[in-house]
Amino acid sequence: MAEQKENLIRWLLQLIESVGTMGEFRRTQRKECSHLIRRMRLFVPLLEEITDLEATIPESARNALLDLKKAFSCARALLKSCCHSSKIYLAVEGEAVMGRFHAVYDKLYHVLDGMAFDQLGVSDEVKEQVELTCMQLKRAKRRVDTQDMELAMDLMVVLSKSENRNADKVIIERLAKKLDLQTLPDLREETAAVQKLVKERRSRNREITHQIVDLLNKFIQMSGFEDINELDAVQPKTKSLQRCPSLQIPNEFLCPISLEIMTDPVIVATGQTYDRSSIQKWLDSGHCTCPKTRQALTHQSLAPNHALANLISQWCKKNNVELQAKDLCSPSKLVMHAEDEIPSLVKDLSSNFLHIQRTAVRKIRLYSKENPDNRILIARNGGIPRLVGLLYSPDSVMQENAVTALLNLSINEANKKTISEEGAIPAVIELLNNGTIEAKENAAATLFSLSMLDDNKFVIGDMNGIPPLICLLQNGSLRGKKDAATALFNLCLNQKNKYRAISAGIVAPLLKLLEDGNLGMIDEALSILLLLASLPEGRSAIGKPSFVEILVKLIRDGTQKNKECAVSLLLELGLHDLALVLAAFGFGVHEPLCEIVRSGTNRAKRKAISLLEYMSRCEQVR
Repeated sequence: MAEQKENLIRWLLQLIESVGTMGEFRRTQRKECSHLIRRMRLFVPLLEEITDLEATIPESARNALLDLKKAFSCARALLKSCCHSSKIYLAVEGEAVMGRFHAVYDKLYHVLDGMAFDQLGVSDEVKEQVELTCMQLKRAKRRVDTQDMELAMDLMVVLSKSENRNADKVIIERLAKKLDLQTLPDLREETAAVQKLVKERRSRNREITHQIVDLLNKFIQMSGFEDINELDAVQPKTKSLQRCPSLQIPNEFLCPISLEIMTDPVIVATGQTYDRSSIQKWLDSGHCTCPKTRQALTHQSLAPNHALANLISQWCKKNNVELQAKDLCSPSKLVMHAEDEIPSLVKDLSSNFLHIQRTAVRKIRLYSKENPDNRILIARNGGIPRLVGLLYSPDSVMQENAVTALLNLSINEANKKTISEEGAIPAVIELLNNGTIEAKENAAATLFSLSMLDDNKFVIGDMNGIPPLICLLQNGSLRGKKDAATALFNLCLNQKNKYRAISAGIVAPLLKLLEDGNLGMIDEALSILLLLASLPEGRSAIGKPSFVEILVKLIRDGTQKNKECAVSLLLELGLHDLALVLAAFGFGVHEPLCEIVRSGTNRAKRKAISLLEYMSRCEQVR
């Protein structure tokens, strides 16, 4: 029996040690994984003291240790999943994954809560630590939602829209950055993880699986490939290596980006070495960081690594490997044409002849639409300040093309900053106030894109950009409403802009969107209202019995996402106003809340449980 106890505790201690060295966790769950590992380590003093006990431990304590083994096994499986699973899957199913964390915390809590410490004879010091651990686990179980609002909104926009507009491409770029899916090695690894996921899930949750594959394909297309199949097909282009797959290539000979043997190794500012063609493509796409270290590059000069080139050459001769140099001068006909034409088009933007300006700005708009290299070329040739100047043109067609071209150019991160520095924001806001319908829509999308830079959130708000967005939200076309809602959500992540939006009357059009379900913008409206409800002024503007009745209807009859957002918003309002909770009770919210606890999403369940508990306390007080 004593030997079994020692083996069990040794297993538990080894598991705690092993999860601490598991590797790098996915960014979306990194913080939660760290919390779980830290809480597992809190068990070490207790386990070590039980090991030192000479007396035989009681049956109840032995059963508790067996339950702890099961809980630790679940924790390890969860941590492995957060280390190796598809990054997109973990983001899309973030609430379900969070539910697994809470299930682990619940198991750990019940193990400690049911252990008979008096019978074990552990020290008072360890008892105190166990009580502290219990409190932490209990708090973790009831913890307020920590979902990344910006990430959730980005996913909702990308996964729910059928239109493949450039504003969406800006969001896709931000998602790729958040999920660390920008380099070829990262995309290859993610492709393997998604393919494994598809094989494991097969017919289960096909819709979510299709969304994950679709989003991965969008990330891959941003890197210049067509889809997953083309990425899989990318293999080292050295014929001799393909004939000799068993030949072991030294790791230092492989480019960190392409994973191919380097034909022209060059050194960047951080001291890392890449193949020239791969790093040049990275830089031309607007990146200003080292792909491997993520450090900012102080300059973009590429120094030939002659020493490594000689070593690769000697190794190739010794192993009879024939390298094929990559052709750096084989872009598509479109890009070749653009390289020749863009400089002259940019000059024509300043022409004294209206028809020449119109032709140039229309072509610039088309060139900037799809190809990332063209966006770099246009900016390098001075196109941005000229386009900003055309926003003030008396010609409405010129304005439309200019603001749309700037929207396209803003997909590039470096261009965002340049566009802002050239004074585009006040001009775009003016266009949002007085432009044509299309110009207003693309102006709203441009403000959204520029507001991804935190400084611009404040600048747009300070320059009175929020009222015209609210006007578009209220009176625009469906596309205009959606662009305005996306921009307003992004701007309201800034605290001061929440006050500005409330003062400018954002609540009324948001409520109108909730009443008109045919627009398909209920989730967007609820997400913005949830941000505003964090302020007393927001709760005052929103918190009316009539609004509570709308929320109750959505909790009863809405989609899963509607219910999740509506419950979160009702909880936020109710915690600050008892009358609203009682009003919700009067509108019959209790039964649909119980139904959500039984069959809702994980986030909705947690919110519904918290709301039901709060309502129960309110009833007792009343």
